[in-house]
Amino acid sequence: MNQVPADFLTHCFAFSETIALLLRREDAGRPQQHPQQRIVTLEKALEPKYLAWLDYENGDGANIYVSANPLRSGSRKRIKECVASVRHFYIDIDTDGDARIATLRTSDTVPLPNAILSTSPGKYQALWRVTGFDFERQEQTLKMLAGAFGGDPACTDCNRVLRVPGFVNHKYSPAHPVGVEYPSDSIYGPEDFRLDGVADFSVPPLCSTARKSASGKHSHSEDDWAWVLSELWRGKDAVKLTRELASHRSDKPDPLYYARRTVDVASARIWLGEGVPIGDVITMLAVRRRFDFPAAFCSARAREIAATAQRLITRGKSARFQS
Repeated sequence: MNQVPADFLTHCFAFSETIALLLRREDAGRPQQHPQQRIVTLEKALEPKYLAWLDYENGDGANIYVSANPLRSGSRKRIKECVASVRHFYIDIDTDGDARIATLRTSDTVPLPNAILSTSPGKYQALWRVTGFDFERQEQTLKMLAGAFGGDPACTDCNRVLRVPGFVNHKYSPAHPVGVEYPSDSIYGPEDFRLDGVADFSVPPLCSTARKSASGKHSHSEDDWAWVLSELWRGKDAVKLTRELASHRSDKPDPLYYARRTVDVASARIWLGEGVPIGDVITMLAVRRRFDFPAAFCSARAREIAATAQRLITRGKSARFQS
């Protein structure tokens, strides 16, 4: 019997908890294509006959998913009101997945994921086992995770489903086996996710060239972004600018991390706006920080930052300054 799905479910849920299993087919030409959903206890899902049925359905073309969070006992639907508690944080990484997963693994702002699923070539889902979060804070943190590491920003609902490893992903031809690894057994709390400074770049930057006071309309982070862009346009050295920003933002959990990222995203945005190829931008970012980070992480970080800057340009969320 395929033990991988059972191991994954027992990693994610406790006995007697209620979970939702979703079976969805990609082949629109077949009859009865509406997704099938089964709401069962973990014990039921782990029964050999039940796992054998899921395996049969998967072999017949159904993709297999499970709810990211447990449901209230007696639930008949997988709606937000039926979710019992926040059990997992998760992020879908569908673009430049290998580099972004490498960045996530070595990040000092989030802990090591409890599970990393390889859902298809170069695409991943990462999960963290968490406690101490309400639904509002979960959604806020998931949005920051997506913004920081290039995940899908739409994947923030508490009733979301995840692929179950050990089955195959029929979205592709040939079907791709969904793999999993378990980098950590820890359970994480709010203090383990230091994302305040990391996600500031999804906020539309300012159109002013000077830093405003704290009593102004904009947040400190927006003011920092505008000021850093202005200083870079004027030719200020990036390393000196990083040190200056870090010294001004001692209120941040990690001022140096925040300053490096702010300066590097702003630099990448300027270079890309000037027509520098993204490959050259990645090289310049990696060279700039080559003494600050291990080589593998430095390269992955540079790719992620360049991609972040490119998204800012695409979405029109970047300030234009006059030099």
